[in-house]
Amino acid sequence: MTNNDDFLPYGHQLTDESDVQAVASVMRSDWLTQGPKVQEFEAKLAEFFDATYAVTFSNGTAALHGAYFAAGVKHGDIVLTTPITFAASANAALFLGAEVQFVDVEPDTVNMDVSLLEEKITKRTKAILPVDFAGQPVDLDEVREIATRHDLTVIEDACHAIGSSYKGQKIGSISDLTTFSFHPVKNITTGEGGAVLTNSASFAKKLSLFRNHGIEKEIDRTRRNKSPWYYEMLFLGHNYRLTDMQCALGISQLKKLNYFVSRRREIARRYDEAFSAIHGLETPSERPDRVSAWHIYVVKLDLQIIDKTREEIFKELRAQGIGVQVHYIPVYWHPYYQQIGFEKGTCPVAEKYYESALTLPLFPAMTHDDIERVITAVKATF
Repeated sequence: MTNNDDFLPYGHQLTDESDVQAVASVMRSDWLTQGPKVQEFEAKLAEFFDATYAVTFSNGTAALHGAYFAAGVKHGDIVLTTPITFAASANAALFLGAEVQFVDVEPDTVNMDVSLLEEKITKRTKAILPVDFAGQPVDLDEVREIATRHDLTVIEDACHAIGSSYKGQKIGSISDLTTFSFHPVKNITTGEGGAVLTNSASFAKKLSLFRNHGIEKEIDRTRRNKSPWYYEMLFLGHNYRLTDMQCALGISQLKKLNYFVSRRREIARRYDEAFSAIHGLETPSERPDRVSAWHIYVVKLDLQIIDKTREEIFKELRAQGIGVQVHYIPVYWHPYYQQIGFEKGTCPVAEKYYESALTLPLFPAMTHDDIERVITAVKATF
């Protein structure tokens, strides 16, 4: 993909001529949006991930918003989530007037520490939103057991975990609601885009209406003595629809997902081998009962051993064209969350992780030379 003078981002889409042709065929058709490719993509998503229903959305944040709505999250409710995620995971609950509380993370996986979950639950708790950080699924059996005991909905943010599995089950088939993102850095892309997968007909119906202004068109007009054009807006929804052009790209990308995941896992293994002996650098772990899709590859720096700051390391690698990044600033550190009452120190394990984290480039389009270039640069910097 690159020569030594080029910049390697931490993530990038892999598209080819088949993707271009898939989109072009829609451009030549009668339907650019609200057409047959939307239903086709949804059907293929549900089939691929062993879910009963898939409902597409205009982006991953919209999918989260829709999932919270379908779960009945409203003003006065509390949602439990993790601070190590993109802000949208928590923001989408606030859109509906709910409150969020953050559960600290495990030091190895950086996923929600489920052992801390139950002590956070109150009568106002409505849903649990775990995040499959970096592509490794959270402890879903334990989350489900707690949620069932307290009559809570599990909304799994699996935007990192497209192609992951948990104890032999595909992510997308397990939780009450599972959200995906199809942003270009994710494991498949539609440009922008997202989806919610569920096995509940009721949830699927609410999701479909929510992404289309809350409008119901499939009504019994004869029984209601209404005209053929009649429709009803049942609640305040949004225009969160995905286009046929994007869905055509998604259908094409989905065919390649198994390769994309295997390539990501191959790169992660090469990094593990190359970095395991570097003093002061900890490579990410993977639990034996789950398969990570490796959306990102995050190393942790022991800055008490390394004679450099993280910022110095970051800048040195960037100067060499290695597009390192940091995932993530704890959500409640952001100024908005500070303004609504959150304080630093809320989740000490998450904060310690954040201070040490560094994300290295990992995406299927990387060549052998790209991978070795990252390895060489990291070794030289350390």
